[in-house]
Amino acid sequence: MRALLLSSHESPPSLVETAEPEPAKGEIKVRIATCGLNFADLLMMKGTYQDTPALPFVMGMEVAGRVEAVGAGVTGFAPGDRVAVYGGQGGLAELGCFPAERAVKLPDSMGWTEAAAFQIAYGTSHLALDHRARLQPGETLLVLGAAGGVGLTAVEIGHLMGARVVACARGADKLEAAKAAGADVLIDATTQDIRAEMKALGGADVVYDPVGGEQFAAAFRACRPEARILTIGFASGEVPQIKANHLLVKNLSVLGLYWGGYLSFRPEVLTRSLQQLIAWHGEGRLTPHVSNVLPLDRAEEGMALLRDRNSTGKVVITIQDI
Repeated sequence: MRALLLSSHESPPSLVETAEPEPAKGEIKVRIATCGLNFADLLMMKGTYQDTPALPFVMGMEVAGRVEAVGAGVTGFAPGDRVAVYGGQGGLAELGCFPAERAVKLPDSMGWTEAAAFQIAYGTSHLALDHRARLQPGETLLVLGAAGGVGLTAVEIGHLMGARVVACARGADKLEAAKAAGADVLIDATTQDIRAEMKALGGADVVYDPVGGEQFAAAFRACRPEARILTIGFASGEVPQIKANHLLVKNLSVLGLYWGGYLSFRPEVLTRSLQQLIAWHGEGRLTPHVSNVLPLDRAEEGMALLRDRNSTGKVVITIQDI
C-alpha cells in the first residue's frame, strides 16, 4: 500500500510503498477514503507536538473510511461499516489499523470529505466552548483565527449556542467565510486594533484562541471581569506569558484545551461531545467547511497551505475511492 512516511524531523515526509498492516487485539483495520490535515501535523513534522510518535511513522491524524477487518475482542464494528477515526497517526495511507474505541460510525448523511474534516475541528471547539468555558446564550465570544480549521467551527458552534460571535481573521475573504459560518461582528486583524474594537463592543466574555502571540495579548486586555480565555494552540509560533496578577484583578480564567488528551483520562466526555455534534450535523445545523481537497501525492502541498495560512476551514486529502 502507499503511505506518507516521516523518517526524520529534518526532512519532509515521503510517499512510500509498504506492507499492509493487520489489526491487533482491540483494533479495526480501515480502508481509508480521506484524511483531514491539522496544524498539529506541522508540529509533528518538527517533533514539537506533545504526542509526536516515535520515528518513523505514517502521518495523518484523522480519517474516514470503511472497516475491512476487526481484531480480537472488538465488538460493535463489522467489515463494511463506515467510520471516522481519530488515530493520531497512520491516516495518510491506503490502509490503517486503529483502536476501535477511537472510531465512530458515520451516518449516511455524512460524506467522506466531511467526515475527515469533522472530528478534531468540531470536537475541539465544542469541548472548549461547552465543557470547558460553559459558554452561555447572550455572552460575547471572540474567536481569533476565525477562518482556520478550528476557528470556523468555533464561530459556527458559538452561534448555535446563542452567543454574540465576534470573528477575528486576516483579510476580507477569510472574514467573509467567518460571516457565512454565523459571525455577528468581524474584525480584520491586518487593519484593525483588536483591543479597541472589542472594548467598543463592551469586551469579551469568552475568548477562543488558537493563535497566541500578540493577538492573545490584545484579547486578554479586552476581557470583561470573569471572562474565560481558551488556549487552543499557538499558530503564531509565540506562546503567551500570562501575568497572574492581571488574572487576579479582573477575576479571569485561562483554560487549556487539548482535545486528544481526553482519550486518556475522560473518554466519555469526548464521546458525548461527538454524539451531539453528529446529531447536529444530521439535523443540518453544522456545515463543515473544506477549502482544499488534494490527492495523496499532493499531501505536502496541503501541509504548505496550513503552514502559510492560505486555507480557510479544513484541508482534506483524498486517498482512494471506496
